[in-house]
Formats: sequence, C-alpha cells, structure tokens
Amino acid sequence: MSRFKNEVLRLEAHIKTLRIGASALVVLALVMGFGWWSAPRDLTIHVPPDLRSGSTRQWWDVPPESVYAFTFYVWQQLQRWPTNGDEDYPRNLHALSPYLTPACQAFLQQDYEYRRNAGELRRRVRGIYEIPGRGYGDNPTLRVRTISTREWVVNLDVTADEYYASEQVKRALVRYPLKVLRIDVDPQRNPFGLAIDCYEGAPQRIAAPVDPAAAPAPSPEKMP
Repeated sequence: MSRFKNEVLRLEAHIKTLRIGASALVVLALVMGFGWWSAPRDLTIHVPPDLRSGSTRQWWDVPPESVYAFTFYVWQQLQRWPTNGDEDYPRNLHALSPYLTPACQAFLQQDYEYRRNAGELRRRVRGIYEIPGRGYGDNPTLRVRTISTREWVVNLDVTADEYYASEQVKRALVRYPLKVLRIDVDPQRNPFGLAIDCYEGAPQRIAAPVDPAAAPAPSPEKMP
C-alpha cells in the first residue's frame, strides 16, 4: 500500500512541476508578445549618398551629409516666396512647422511680423540657392560641425535673390549658421527626426568665390 501511495505522490509532484513550467511558458509568451506588439513598425535609416565603397553604421546614427541635405532643403523651401512674400512666408512657416523647433518657429514668426511692418514682404518674390563650389562635398568639416549625437551646426553658403514685381531689388551672398537638433517626436509628420533650431550665430555676408577659369592668364615671360 505504501508503494502505491509513494507513486501517487510522485505523479502529483510531477504534474505540479509541469503546471509550473507551463505557467512560466505562458508568462514568457505574453512578455514576448508585448515586446513584438510595442516594437516600432518603421525605422528611419540614414544612408550616405555615395555607396561605392560601402557603409557600416548604427541604424540610429545620422551622418553629417544627411543633416546638411535636410537643413538645406527645409531652409530653401522656407525662404521660397514664389508670388508674394506677405502670403508665402506665413504659409511656409505653417507648412514646415514639423521641421522647426517651437522656439525657432516663434523667432521666425517675429521675423515675419517685422518684415511685414517694414514693407519688405508685399509683392516680394524670393529664393535662395547654393553657391557653386560651396556645397557639402567641397568642405564637409566646415559645412557640418557635430556637437553631439543629437546636435549639429550647419553652415549654408547661399545666394539670396529678391524681386519686386519684375525688378530685382536684392542679391546677397549669405552664410546661415543653423543649429539642427534630433527630435523624433512625430514620425508621421516629420520622418527625418530632425528639426532646425534657427541661428547658432548671426547670418553673415560673404564674398563671392573666385572662379579660376575667369582669372586672367599670366603674361608669358620673355626668353633671354
């Protein structure tokens, strides 16, 4: 009788062990299911433009060339007034707000109001474009200065043209030192995860680059 009792106790202990193991498997499956459900469905991968030599980088790393391309594109669109600066400037501010920090948007809103009150926007047509020879590839370390993994300073050397009706009223060569931050808070409206935080310093007038092809050729020396 004692032998049968011991066998029953052994089977009950085995069943209890199986129940504990099954419960642990259920808890592990729930944890793994929650991790799968909460994992991001989309990841933004910044790939450098030139892949001839290959590239290896962390998925969260943002290369300087991507920061420069983002900054130039957004700033160029912001400064583009195709018909009337009085209407185009505030429309650009609203459309590009996901790519600007709140502080930068407030600063540019004040800039808009100042220009409007000074009469610098009505019927103004404006556009900026990169100065040839002063792009990212010409001097990468000058164009993008890395402060940290989440902060950069981008120097844009551009030509700014303004027209009133059909008459050109301004042409300026300007360097915009812009601060860029990594703020990945709204991937739906800003898939880049970057935002311009306006000026790191005051914009500066710069001299026009010298074209070597346009320089006069040196006079030939006379043979003795």
